[in-house]
Amino acid sequence: MHIHWRSYELRPAGSPPIPPEYLARIEATRPRLHAMAREQHGIEMNEGPFGQNSRPALIGAKYAEAQGKGAEYHQAVFDAYWLHARAIESADDLATIATAVGLDEQAFRAALNDADLEIQVDADIEMARAYGLNGVPAIVFENRYLLSGAQPVATMRQVCDRLAEG
Repeated sequence: MHIHWRSYELRPAGSPPIPPEYLARIEATRPRLHAMAREQHGIEMNEGPFGQNSRPALIGAKYAEAQGKGAEYHQAVFDAYWLHARAIESADDLATIATAVGLDEQAFRAALNDADLEIQVDADIEMARAYGLNGVPAIVFENRYLLSGAQPVATMRQVCDRLAEG
C-alpha cells in the first residue's frame, strides 16, 4: 500500500477565534479519545498544544518528501505532537525532528521559507476544498472511497477488502 500525504490546515492564518463552547466540547471528548487509543491500540496519548499553526510542519513535510524522507518525517511529527506534547509550529522543534530522521538542518530550515513548497501546500489545500473536505482526517482510497473523520480500524479494513476484491 502506498500513502500519499496531502496538506490541510484546520486553522489557517486569519481564522476567527474558536468559540468557547466548541473548545469545551473538544475538551469533553478528550478522555474518551485517550481511552480508545489506550484500549484499542495500546497508545498513551499526550498531545501538544491545541490550535497550533501547522503550516511550518506542512512545508517541512513537502521538503522531507522531496528528499525521500516523507514517511519518516510524518511519523516523527505525529509522534512529537500526539505522544510527546511537542509544538509542531516551531522551526526549532521541526528542525530537531528533521535532523532526527536524517535531514540536513540548515537545508531544512531554509526550506521552511521556500515559496515553491508554500505553493505545493496551497495546491493541496485547494484540492481539499474542491473535494468539499473540511476536516481531518480524510482518507481517499484509490480515488474511489472517502473516509472522513476518525474511523474505526474495522471500517478501514472493509474499504481495503472491497478494493482488493476489485
